Amino acid sequence: MRPVVGSGIAGQPGAQGTEAGGGVVAGTLVGAIAGVGLDAVAVERLRALLARRPAVADRLFHPVELAYVARQRDPVPSLAVRFAAKEAAMKALGVGLGAFGFQEVWVERVAPGPPALHLAGRAAELAAHRRVAQWHLSLSHTAELALDLVVAERSVPEVAG
Repeated sequence: MRPVVGSGIAGQPGAQGTEAGGGVVAGTLVGAIAGVGLDAVAVERLRALLARRPAVADRLFHPVELAYVARQRDPVPSLAVRFAAKEAAMKALGVGLGAFGFQEVWVERVAPGPPALHLAGRAAELAAHRRVAQWHLSLSHTAELALDLVVAERSVPEVAG
């Protein structure tokens, strides 16, 4: 199954609705909100966990995320914001911990564009079941706190007439 990408429909990155929050993309209307998730992670709490159990990073984060933070002087705030995005995506899909693996959702930053949320495996199946066509993601962190807001936008079949 192809990943569902944050800035468009699976397989069609960059597909966007109108500024008013809707539009036609690939024969469907885009604009209905399927779910919203908000999550906060205490940076120092994640730092302590990674110090006690360094191998946990490989279970929680996708290789793309680990490669992105590897070049940072202090990667923990960036990891915390990515972990918050995973939990916010779960909330946006209306599921809890254990519904899919943490590596099945990841944040990728490709310059010069905004960060994008990617899903694969069970996470992508859940998104497809809920007809999620597009993801919106807002990431923010300080040295103490990482916050994420994730909005899942649903595709709505176009009505002939």
